Amino acid sequence: MDIVLFDLDGTVIDSTELIRESHRHAVRTVLGDDLADERLVANVGRPLIEQMRAFDADRAEDLLDAYREWNHANTGRLLRSYEGMEEFLAELREAGWRLGIVTSKSASTVELAWDALPLGHHFDVVVSAETTDRHKPHPDPVRHALRHLDGHPDRAVLVGDSPFDLRAGRAAGLSTVGVTWGFFGRGELEAEDPDHVVDTLAELREVLARP
Repeated sequence: MDIVLFDLDGTVIDSTELIRESHRHAVRTVLGDDLADERLVANVGRPLIEQMRAFDADRAEDLLDAYREWNHANTGRLLRSYEGMEEFLAELREAGWRLGIVTSKSASTVELAWDALPLGHHFDVVVSAETTDRHKPHPDPVRHALRHLDGHPDRAVLVGDSPFDLRAGRAAGLSTVGVTWGFFGRGELEAEDPDHVVDTLAELREVLARP
């Protein structure tokens, strides 16, 4: 293995509160509704417009506008780093791994995240919502990242916190690792039959160290 492709939200950056509360604001503002946390984040990992359609297909654009306005205004306040992530990424680079991001975020929102948490320099490729016509759980974004890195599925692993990440990785022929520190629990990740599910960066480090 010499390539690691990471999801961004809930995997590399701790955006759980930011995204959950952005959803809450949009749903309250546009639909006048209060939803349980589980419903608010049930589709995180898919493109944002698809998440809004799951709330209300007819008001999806209004929901998207309300979400983005609140999200962008509060990114600097609510976005968090995962303890040890910066050092972990640096270790992987020093060990010769090539790193990529495969996210359903828009490119502009990725840049907002990098402004708040300057981790972007660790990655050789960033695949965002605009990069491919089809999105996770379809394998196209993963395949695009591999092509950019001149990589082969047998030499790459996909790391993500959502079922959509794991489905996309498997469909592209990669090994997959689910991480439990993001939006979804162990049971939801194990249901996707990944190669591994890990609870800590130390466990992820051990998995990647295996031949």
